[in-house]
Amino acid sequence: GGVPVGESGGKRRVTAADVARSLGISRATVGYVLNNTPGQTISAATRERVLSEAARRGYRPRVAAQALASGRSRIILLVLPDWPLEFSLQLALDETAAALDQAGYSLVTYTRHSGGRSRPLWELLDPDVVIGFGMADGVDEFSPEEVASMQATGVTKIVPDPRLPDAASPYASAEPVVAGSRLQVEHLHGLGHQRLAIAESPDPRHALLAVSRSQAARQAAEHLGLQVVDACPVDHRDGSADRAVRAWRESGVTGVVAFNDSVAASALGAAVRAGISVPDDLAVIGHDDTPWAAVFVPSISSIRFDAAGLGRHLAAVALHEADGRPITEQLSDFEVTVVARESTGR
Repeated sequence: GGVPVGESGGKRRVTAADVARSLGISRATVGYVLNNTPGQTISAATRERVLSEAARRGYRPRVAAQALASGRSRIILLVLPDWPLEFSLQLALDETAAALDQAGYSLVTYTRHSGGRSRPLWELLDPDVVIGFGMADGVDEFSPEEVASMQATGVTKIVPDPRLPDAASPYASAEPVVAGSRLQVEHLHGLGHQRLAIAESPDPRHALLAVSRSQAARQAAEHLGLQVVDACPVDHRDGSADRAVRAWRESGVTGVVAFNDSVAASALGAAVRAGISVPDDLAVIGHDDTPWAAVFVPSISSIRFDAAGLGRHLAAVALHEADGRPITEQLSDFEVTVVARESTGR
């Protein structure tokens, strides 16, 4: 009655056949019970005997075999761009995983690295749905080679849908990418700033997102009649923050639009070390409203958006593709707001 032992002396996996032999009933009957096969006339007593014996012997189903039999793995594969896993993205992924788990699905993430040589996970996992967490407007969508690879391994549900011309992800439109950048500029304009600079991320993995945010900030500034004097990477580790602050002072910049809160902190630190008054002489606004933005000194004004809501929306899109569940929220429902703190003046 113990766990079967192979010829090598090591423990082997308990199978449905082992459960059937222990009870003296057919392998088919055990399979019907363990797989909850509909349309079978199996008594409640027999069903209870099978489930109790399976639990006693530590039976665990083979997920791959079940997926093959049912045609579903209940795995959602989320393909991420090669971005740093920072606060907002991690929060979104946590919410996605929790929502999918409540629906009986598992979230698996896979990061595509430029020049990477590993096999893509869609070739190994047989996921029900593959979703790309790229940006909108065709940026970082799946290549024709990737789509062909997915289809060759039996993946039929792909987001964005490659069958649609100029398909964009239903959960990652351009608006959330640029709305915060516009608000940063509008906030500084409302405080009277006329000459702005853009503090960009020094991380090359942010390049595509940084371009979109910088373009949106420039367009917003032009619309309001403001000047964007400078745009440069800002990093506290290589002296670029100190150089940027000196250049801004010389060119009359009084307001800085930062790519995120980390970049804003680098700029603020350099300003404080240079004896520049914040926010009277230089105001800086970040993006993402990370938890430490409120405790940094000076506290960092930032852009807050509903990263958790984005994660739940992503799960809703996945479940819609997987089994047709309705999508109840759209990205336009998620509010993007300015949180004003000391770095721009309350």
